Amino acid sequence: MDSTLVIPNPELEGLEIHGMTRGSFLLRGAVAAGAVCGLGAVGPFVSQALAAEGTTDADILNFALTLEYLEAAFYKKALTLGLSGDAKTYAKTFGQEENSHVDALTQAVKSLGAKPAAMPQFVFPMTDQKSFLKLAQTLEDTGVSAYNGAGPSIKDKKILAAAGSIVQIEARHAAAIRILNGDDPAPNAFDRPLDTAQVMAAVKPLIKA
Repeated sequence: MDSTLVIPNPELEGLEIHGMTRGSFLLRGAVAAGAVCGLGAVGPFVSQALAAEGTTDADILNFALTLEYLEAAFYKKALTLGLSGDAKTYAKTFGQEENSHVDALTQAVKSLGAKPAAMPQFVFPMTDQKSFLKLAQTLEDTGVSAYNGAGPSIKDKKILAAAGSIVQIEARHAAAIRILNGDDPAPNAFDRPLDTAQVMAAVKPLIKA
């Protein structure tokens, strides 16, 4: 990809994730993929990253846990912005559901005899309801694509089923936020992935150690 590449999701440019765990590294790569190449690129990036790492189910759960940390922290921050109407209701409800996902994934990691990932620090580029809704749509869409990308690497059927039950809720969050933004809640029948090599080349400069 050349230097004239246009970022289709500029609201992600100011999002920062601090904390060099394996999960936070993969999450930053997924967010970068969405920012540079569009949200259809997130799933292929995650699939390739997990396959290349030779990850275990516990590793994948910790990646999902890091994603849920991000979303829970995002909605907590959003409630400090003076939201109103459905935006405020959704921020509160979705935040509670993301916290439930955090609890469930934490217990799932422990059940495998592994250590749950620590929560990274996040910085969210939003100052009002409008910027909240734009970033919420991008993060929820990214989350759905990330879960879809991770799913094929899960070996345990029970864990796969649990992840499937979470991604369904994330997709409903994304649809609800899209409606508030006046966008189509289901714009495509399928994700439209980019070439994996293109995604990797694009996101590499955006992942800071």
